[in-house]
Amino acid sequence: MDILWPLFYIAVYPGMFFLIAYGLFCQWFDRKLYAHMQNRRGPGCLQPLADLVKLLSKEIVIPKNVTEVRMFKILPYIAIAAVTTAALMIPFESTQSVVNFQGDLIAVLYILTIPTITFFLIGWSSQSPYSAIGSMRVLTQLFAYEVPLMLAMLAPAILADSWNTSDIALFYSSHPLLMLVNVIGLGVSLVALQGKLERVPFDIPHAETEIVGGVFTEYSGRLYGFIKLAIDMEMVVVAALINAVFLGGSFGLSGVWGFVLFIVKTLCIVFILALIKALMARVRIEQMLAFCWKYLAPLSILQIIISIIMRSVVWPNL
Repeated sequence: MDILWPLFYIAVYPGMFFLIAYGLFCQWFDRKLYAHMQNRRGPGCLQPLADLVKLLSKEIVIPKNVTEVRMFKILPYIAIAAVTTAALMIPFESTQSVVNFQGDLIAVLYILTIPTITFFLIGWSSQSPYSAIGSMRVLTQLFAYEVPLMLAMLAPAILADSWNTSDIALFYSSHPLLMLVNVIGLGVSLVALQGKLERVPFDIPHAETEIVGGVFTEYSGRLYGFIKLAIDMEMVVVAALINAVFLGGSFGLSGVWGFVLFIVKTLCIVFILALIKALMARVRIEQMLAFCWKYLAPLSILQIIISIIMRSVVWPNL
């Protein structure tokens, strides 16, 4: 029986099955919101599932120029495995994550770079000019948004005096007013996540009008379905991370009410991401770099300074 619980966590909750189901729902929720904001009807609730089933039933076509066929096939599965691993270190409906250790916040941030690296390798291994351009844009964006995102995520940890996501969530659930201190970091994180998820206005690696389908141009069938699935799962994981680090997690609740609160708060995060996508137009890669380094990085550093002052000067006197 001891081995069954770890398998349940990995395969069912908060592992792959839950991430797939909730990821598909969040994809529908995001597309529906985006459609309403553009005065369209939007897809039905089963459309993401239908799209996934259709892709999984399609034939996989391997381009003749691909030299590393094995790597070409295995990369989408690596992305899914990385996202699932990160999910195990984030508290969902309770105050404790499945894998819990001091410094797991740093581990989560690093593990969540693996899907981005796999997308770069996906484009590079496709041996297509469109995919190669898209892969270089993926890597360029990584260097733009990753530093502001990591700095913004570390600021709440400094104030909470812990690098453990569960401890951070518990700290802010016990001191909810202190969440207001991290408003700047929350804003930086939400904008940077648009780049991490490669969504408008930072969907430059997939600009259809410029490079066809970008990184994923040469992928088809089941492999392309798993890539899309990894992106949907990553949206759930980053929303859960934002919830734990900035919004107090489940506020000490567990069980059904903790799960309901988790769903409500993560859907609010998806709503904000959809709002950013609806309000913005795609920017050029150099504009994205300039924006991240000129504005997001200084703002995230400012948030760290505020957290240090609060922790060392204000908080001890409260």
